[in-house]
Parts: sequence; structure tokens; C-alpha cells
Amino acid sequence: MITLEHANVTVSDPDATAAWLAKVFGWHIRWSGPAMQTGRTVHVGTPQAYVALFSHGETQTTDADSYRTVGMLNHLAVFTDEDIDAVEGRVKAAGFTPINHNDYAPGRRFYFHDSDGIEWEVASHQG
Repeated sequence: MITLEHANVTVSDPDATAAWLAKVFGWHIRWSGPAMQTGRTVHVGTPQAYVALFSHGETQTTDADSYRTVGMLNHLAVFTDEDIDAVEGRVKAAGFTPINHNDYAPGRRFYFHDSDGIEWEVASHQG
């Protein structure tokens, strides 16, 4: 079997993003330090997988539609085996607005955008 080990995402502040990911998803910081060529990286996740949060040091944004632009990230999805309503409460407490609530196979889900505009999906097999 092949599994995804990590995703590397550019953010404005790796430490701030890692802090809310740890608080909302219960993840921990696995590593942090200078990036390979420039900037800073923080790895946050579980022992099995993580998200590498990278900042070059200078911020650039885009208004490109990720769902229409080839090569863009549409969203990152996480799966929870805990009460999805409790996770949604932590998302709200972190200052984010849950949207697009759905319940279809294999279960319930909702989405939200973080402060960098990255879309996150939270899914659960709960009925």
C-alpha cells in the first residue's frame, strides 16, 4: 500500500497556522526551522502524516480560482473519528466559519477557509 506522508503548503505565518492546526485538530509540531533554500517551515500533524507549512518570507496572494486553475490546491481534507460537531465548535472558536455542510457516503462533512484562504474539509463516518 502507498500512503500520503505529507503535503507542503505556502502560508503567511507557519507558526500561527501550526498553532491553530494543533488546537483545532489535536496535531503536534513534528519539526520547525529554516526551509531548505529560504524562509521557514513548520511540520505539524500526527506520527503518520503531516502538513509542511512553508513561508518564503515575503507574502504574495492570488485571486486565481483554484477549482479552475490547473496545478492549484482545491482543499485539504481531514477525517475525524470523534464527534464532528465538537470539531466544528473548535473551528468556530479559532475564528473560522464552517460552510457547505453535507451528509453523503461515506458520512458527514463541512468545509472552512483559514486566514490564508486555504480550504479545509472535515469529514466523519458518523451518521
